[in-house]
Order: sequence, then structure tokens, then C-alpha cells
Amino acid sequence: MILLIQYTLLFASVLLLVALGGCFSEHSGVINIGLEGIMVFGALGGALVMRYLPAGTSPFMIILLCVLASMTAGLLYSLLLAVAAINFKADQTLVGTAMNLLGTAAATVLVKAINTATNPDNPSATISYVEARKAFLMVDGKEFSWLTILTVVLLVVSFILLYKTKFGLRLQACGEHPQAAASVGINVYSMRYAGVMISGVLGGLGGLVYITAGVSEWKFENGVAGFGFLALAVMIFGGWKPFRIALAALLFGLFRSLSNVYTGFDFLNQLNLPSTVYNMLPYIISLVVLVIFSKNSAAPKAEGIPYDKGSR
Repeated sequence: MILLIQYTLLFASVLLLVALGGCFSEHSGVINIGLEGIMVFGALGGALVMRYLPAGTSPFMIILLCVLASMTAGLLYSLLLAVAAINFKADQTLVGTAMNLLGTAAATVLVKAINTATNPDNPSATISYVEARKAFLMVDGKEFSWLTILTVVLLVVSFILLYKTKFGLRLQACGEHPQAAASVGINVYSMRYAGVMISGVLGGLGGLVYITAGVSEWKFENGVAGFGFLALAVMIFGGWKPFRIALAALLFGLFRSLSNVYTGFDFLNQLNLPSTVYNMLPYIISLVVLVIFSKNSAAPKAEGIPYDKGSR
């Protein structure tokens, strides 16, 4: 049971961070389908820092540098969506889909190139960072995730930023009625850039949490196993509201964790279900959730609609 709780919190942390990122982007009026690709690039930034940090680096510095690297990588990659969707008014769904495909492919090619340069006989697309992961997951010999605490802090900060600050209210106004927001002096373009960039920061950090908490060795060609799309389902199920998103993330995290620990529960073993069923469970649940809740979901009214100064 303890192991189930640990895995649930870890996977929920990933989903919560990425879903919060999508929430900020969509509240600004930009649909961010590219969260999967942003996660990959954020994970890549953190993994490369883990790989090249010198031996003897303190756990605090490992955590700090990896977090900053993943956030920066996610932010920079999210600018592709911002420029295409805001400046060029491109179709946001198509741009996000392209980002997902490009993210995994580019990361795989880059890591293979790095490994070829360092080990020509084994140019695999993997990075081993077992020792560095201990800084994130172990404290005084006990398993403990600093990133789970950071996720809770960011949840509270996100709620305050969205609902208790002038910035958050302006951001939401740009996602509901950008022309009305512009009429009172709000720069819609800047606010939408801010929303997408925040989604890049949180999505990149979510990618780092995934590779440090969810896997022991990351194979880049596998991406992040669809967690970006699961996060979108969590965001929709949570109604674009931070604390409801957190509850949805816990639910999805529970279903995802069952594939890791189901062998420890007798009543689950008695069902004689293959392990693949448990691996599929969170994705099946996401489809059910989207079918049931997407029609009645209260999404920001102007999301996905390019802003045009001349329209009313």
C-alpha cells in the first residue's frame, strides 16, 4: 500500500505540473497540444545536466541546476508554439502535433549523436543517470521526492497567480474575450506569450519529474509514454481549475501506478489480468473521461481562436 501511495504521488506530480502548464496556456487563449514534446525537451535538458555534472556535486546543486535546465528547455521549445500561433496565426492543433513529433525525434537524434561521439561502438539513444536520481529521490537513505514538494508549492502558486493577481485576471480575460481585454489596454499578444511560456516552464519541469521518478533509464525514442496527452485529459477533467486538476491528477496517477504495483495486491492478482491491461488503464480512463466531460466542459471561450485586432 505504501508503494502504491508513493507511485501515485509521483505520477500525479507529473500530470499535475503538465496539466497546470496547459491550463495557463489555454486560459490565455492558446491550445497547447504540444505538451508531450515540451515534456521531452524539458526532460532532455535535465538529463543532459545530470550526465555532465562533475562527480561530487552536492544534491542541492544537482536539483537546482536540473530544475532550471528543464524549465529553460521547456520554455524555449514552447516558443515554437507561441510564434506560430500568436504571430503567424497558425492552426494551434497542427502546430502542437508537429511539436510532439519533432520533440521525440530531435531528442533521439541528439542523444544518439552525443553517445556516438563518446562511445562509437554503442550509439544508443539512452542516458544513464542513476546516481544523479538519488539526489531527487533519497534523503538520509530513505526514498523521498523533493519534486513532489515542489509540485505542491507550484500548485498553490498557480492558484494565487490565476485568481488573486492582476496578471492572472488579465490572462483569463484574454482567453475569454480578447477584444474586450484589448479595449481596456491589455496587450493580448504579450499575455498569450506569457501563458504559453508558463506552460513551457511547467511542462519542461513535468518532463524532468517523469524521468527522475518514473523510470530508471530513459529511452528517448519512447518519449514520455503519452503523459502529455494524459495531462490534457486531467486538465479537462479538472475544469481548468488548479485544485480540481490536482484531484484529477491523483485519480489518474492512481490508475497509472497500478501497473507498477498490482502484483502486490492479492485481489488484483486473482483477476488474472495481463500486465498490459494495467498499462493501458490510464489511457482507457482518459478516453472515457473525455467522452463524458468534454461536451460539458467550461473551456475558455476564445481558446484556439487567433486574436485579430480588427475583429469585434
